[in-house]
Amino acid sequence: MKDLMNTASYHFDLPQELIAQTPAIPRDSCKLLYVDKNNVGNYQDKVFTDVLDILKEGDVLVLNDSKVLPARLYGNKTTGAHCELLMLKQKQQDVWECLAKPGKRLRNGDRIVFSDSCLTAEIVETLENGNKIVRFLYTTQTLFEALDIVGKLPLPHYITKELEDGSLYQTEYAKILGSAAAPTAGLHFTQELMKALEEKGVIIKYITLHVGLGTFRPVKTDNILEHEMHSEWFTIPQDTADAVKKAKEEGRRVISVGTTSTRTLESCYKFHGDIKACSMDTNIFIYPGYEFKAIDGLITNFHLPESTLIMLVSALAGYENCMEAYKHAVEQRYRFYSFGDAMIIL
Repeated sequence: MKDLMNTASYHFDLPQELIAQTPAIPRDSCKLLYVDKNNVGNYQDKVFTDVLDILKEGDVLVLNDSKVLPARLYGNKTTGAHCELLMLKQKQQDVWECLAKPGKRLRNGDRIVFSDSCLTAEIVETLENGNKIVRFLYTTQTLFEALDIVGKLPLPHYITKELEDGSLYQTEYAKILGSAAAPTAGLHFTQELMKALEEKGVIIKYITLHVGLGTFRPVKTDNILEHEMHSEWFTIPQDTADAVKKAKEEGRRVISVGTTSTRTLESCYKFHGDIKACSMDTNIFIYPGYEFKAIDGLITNFHLPESTLIMLVSALAGYENCMEAYKHAVEQRYRFYSFGDAMIIL
């Protein structure tokens, strides 16, 4: 009997060549593994466009419309020394918490100039974890305009190939800038597929959760209960809250696209005891034993071993079901992680 509070229980062996380096083109041509959450081992190998057959009229599909910032910045100190910033979280209007390299050589008061000189940064504070609080100065009208000129998309460390078209790391419905990483389950949706789903009677609604890099970090404690969960900001608009609440009242399914949409809806229910329009930070940690209140199903990618994400999937699908599904995915040569294939759990 596995100890489900033991981090090692969520380990699986993944061949390096199954880590996707490029996205499927077209987006919705990737593989899709159908997992029955009530029947261990009932797996169906499909393609992503099959969601059109799987989803039913009246289902509410909730997507995260957060847009990835070109948050990786390469510049030079006024001394000429090369350095790098990765913007993590907005603290005030032009003040951000950043990951810095080389962190120990960047001290409070240091200034960094980025290419084209339309953007400069001043180190304001060094946090206990080594991250920097940085104030940005720019000659453009907004900080985001400057980032569009000098910033790079912060691809995950396991993607080693340069991405020629940055739009491939954005969902086609991305709208609200603020994420340090893409809500990758949504990368598989095309405008054509979404239109077809709506024509079938699937109700598509949006939340915004700005994805932080903590989402992808493995749990480093032996006992998952000792893991300190990262915090992320989300907002649920009124029309989304209304649609989800009505579906729950009428016994229709609510299916979240991605763990970020899941965490948003479940956090709202946990805090308010209901689904309502709200904006707040969440550090909810979902693992086996959790009782889902807001969602009935999930569309997601295949996640890192021993991560909080695979623990969330295990909570919904059941631990044995999840780990067997991952074993099946490896055997069937599914592609893993951000640019990889997808799974639907219903």
